[in-house]
Amino acid sequence: MSQFSFETVPRIICEQGSANRLGEIAQGLGISHLFLVTDAGLIKTGMMDGALASLAQARIRVTVFSDVQADPPEHVVVAAVNAAREAGVDGVVGFGGGSSLDSAKLVALLARTPQALPDIYGIGLARGPRLPLIQVPTTAGTGSEVTPISILTTPSHEKKGVVSPLLYPDLALLDSRLTLGLPPAITAMTGVDAMVHAVEAFSTRLKKNPLSDALALKALQLLYANLPGAVSDGKNATVRENMLLGSLFAGMAFANAPVAAVHALAYPLGGHYGLPHGLSNSLVFVAVLKFNLPVAQAPYAQLGRAIQPQLIAATDSEAAAAFVAAMSQCVSAMPYAQSLRAAGVKHEDLPMLAQDAMKIGRLLVNNPRDVTLEDAAALYQAAF
Repeated sequence: MSQFSFETVPRIICEQGSANRLGEIAQGLGISHLFLVTDAGLIKTGMMDGALASLAQARIRVTVFSDVQADPPEHVVVAAVNAAREAGVDGVVGFGGGSSLDSAKLVALLARTPQALPDIYGIGLARGPRLPLIQVPTTAGTGSEVTPISILTTPSHEKKGVVSPLLYPDLALLDSRLTLGLPPAITAMTGVDAMVHAVEAFSTRLKKNPLSDALALKALQLLYANLPGAVSDGKNATVRENMLLGSLFAGMAFANAPVAAVHALAYPLGGHYGLPHGLSNSLVFVAVLKFNLPVAQAPYAQLGRAIQPQLIAATDSEAAAAFVAAMSQCVSAMPYAQSLRAAGVKHEDLPMLAQDAMKIGRLLVNNPRDVTLEDAAALYQAAF
């Protein structure tokens, strides 16, 4: 039997309308003064009204921090931590996309146990305890509600991560009604992001295990089958719930079997150009799949058979090639930029981006095929 360890959140609620029970859920964790981490745009939509009403009914005091930015810069998280300390809160809720959820994790940690952010970048360097933490995703993509990872943008435009079991929330709350209004482009970017998580977790070189494999396979099946419908008909609650579940399963998978070269190449695009994380992943996804294919034929064949049952009788070579073709076709149908050039990336910056990608060794070591500086440059060129 394979020897492995597997960690995830202690509790998950998946229920339409469950955000309107946030008050009683927070009470159950002993929270009396809640720090709500979100972004200003989300507040304006009125999407949080039911949750806020339930908190008021439960007589839970709420301090709202709505200054979260995409790919959260260090200074925004520091400001949120300081606000939480000054307010004297005893619990945190992240409500929104991956940036809000990632920020909430660090607020829950640093408001309770002060540490300097530069000192805890990396794996296992943070120390606890932390405040009670609830995560409420409003996109189906990052899976941040079930991962022990928070990614920030440093002043030097690098993407750096804090990785620690302390960042697992106490509860992940999935309410598909919160995702019904997502525009097609955001639905597409976040959906492809989740597919990348599933693919990289399943084909990772290190820490691959039976549980992560099962979750990654199910995640990809859900995402591949439901993403086109979610993009074309965003009001379909069943499709939206399937996307949320796919994202959740992919998050649980890659939290234990880490992602690889797609993410390593994507991070510099976000850091230097401010491209959304899902778009950054999508822009380099197919190039990396083709690069990995010679050494990742077996896992790619399994993934191919999972999403296209007609490949059961195909050889591994045929099934793996069909899988890469299916991913390429899926990505090319999404309503956003399809090349680095179209996304505004300058050709003269490709060498700099390649050098930055090579600094993300914690991810590159997981890739099924070794990536050199020359390889990284060629991959960016292929995506250009």
